[in-house]
Amino acid sequence: METIIRLTASLGIFFIMICWEYFSPRRTQHISRKQRWPVNLGLAIFNMLVMRLTVGGIAYLSAVDAAENSWGLLNWVAAPGWMSIIVTLLFLDFAIYCQHIFSHKWPPLWHLHQVHHTDLEFDATTAVRFHPLEIMISMLYKVLCVYLIGANPWAVIAFEIILNGAATFNHSNINIPPAIDKKLRWLLITPDMHRIHHSTLTTETDSNYGFSISCWDRLFKTYIAEPRQSQTAMAIGLNPFRQQNELGFVQLLLLPFKSLRPR
Repeated sequence: METIIRLTASLGIFFIMICWEYFSPRRTQHISRKQRWPVNLGLAIFNMLVMRLTVGGIAYLSAVDAAENSWGLLNWVAAPGWMSIIVTLLFLDFAIYCQHIFSHKWPPLWHLHQVHHTDLEFDATTAVRFHPLEIMISMLYKVLCVYLIGANPWAVIAFEIILNGAATFNHSNINIPPAIDKKLRWLLITPDMHRIHHSTLTTETDSNYGFSISCWDRLFKTYIAEPRQSQTAMAIGLNPFRQQNELGFVQLLLLPFKSLRPR
C-alpha cells in the first residue's frame, strides 16, 4: 500500500509538470525530448526495478520497526504524534540537504552524483536521472536517519511523497512569474532557484542544495539568488560533457567507473 501511494502521487505530479512545461516553458530547449527522455525515463524505470528487488520500502519498514522497539530520539521522549511528524519531516529534509552537499564534496559520491548533472537540459525528467547506486546509498542513509530520530512511520511516507514531488517541481522547465517566484522562495525551492545548481559554473553548482524548503540554504550560506547569466541563457550541465553528444543509458551506468573526473 505504501508503494502504491507513493507511486500514484509521483506520477500525478510528474504528469502535471510535463503538461505545464509543454504549454508554458521557462527556457527554449535545444536538445529534443526524443533524445533525452528515453535515457532519463529509462534510468527511472531501471531504478524502480532495482529498488523493488532490493531495498524498496525499507525506510517505512524501518520506521515501523523503530516504533515497535522504541528506538530513536522521538520514541525515547514519547513525543506526541503531531510533534513526531513535524520533527521527522524537518530532520529528514535537513538530512537530505547535508547528503546533497556531501555528494558534491566527497569524490566517491560525486562520481555517482555527476550522472544527475550531465543532463544538458533541465526539465521534470532531470529529477529522475540518477545512478542506481546513488539511489541505494541514499535509501540506506535515510534508514540510518529514520532509526536515529525514531521517525514517525506516516511522516516517512509523507516525506517520500514530498521528496519525489518537490524534486519533480523544482527541476521542471515551467514558467513562474518572477514576482511570484521571489515570494515562493522564502519557503520553497523553485525551479529558477534550483536551476542555478545545475549551472556549468562551479561556484553556482556549489549552491542551492535544498530540495524542498529553502531555509537550509539561507541558514548555511549556500544560497545564490540569481545566476551570472540570465535564467534563459545560462549553460546547463558539466562542461566536460557539453562537448559530447547526449550520453546514452549504458554510458550513464558506466560513467562513475570510467570517467572519475575531478570536480
